Amino acid sequence: QVQLVESGGGLVQAGDSLRLSCTASGRTFSSYAMGWFRQAPGKEREFVAAISGSGSNTYYADSVKGRFTISRDNAKNTVELQMNSLKPEDTAVYYCAARRTTSSGRYYTSRYDYDYWGQGTQVTVSS
Repeated sequence: QVQLVESGGGLVQAGDSLRLSCTASGRTFSSYAMGWFRQAPGKEREFVAAISGSGSNTYYADSVKGRFTISRDNAKNTVELQMNSLKPEDTAVYYCAARRTTSSGRYYTSRYDYDYWGQGTQVTVSS
């Protein structure tokens, strides 16, 4: 089992940047594909970005492509989401998720594919 703790959320203005971090417990972090999701009030949780266990493959939602970058450091058990050019519509609680996988190059984009979730961190972008 893995435990996930997110950090880095906050209140920013449109156009600003934020960097979210997620730290995982355990010794086999590279065996987990990781993802970032977000949930705005009254909306379903939606996919933001994903990265394979090796870090070699990434995938983004169209709404954040070109603005957000997902990365991971398997030596530090961390995955990060660099968010640039933030918009008010990016306001949401952001969640880190993990799924154990035997395929180091595979990523997952559905929330139902993930087994472990962090507690979430609030990101608020004012206009």
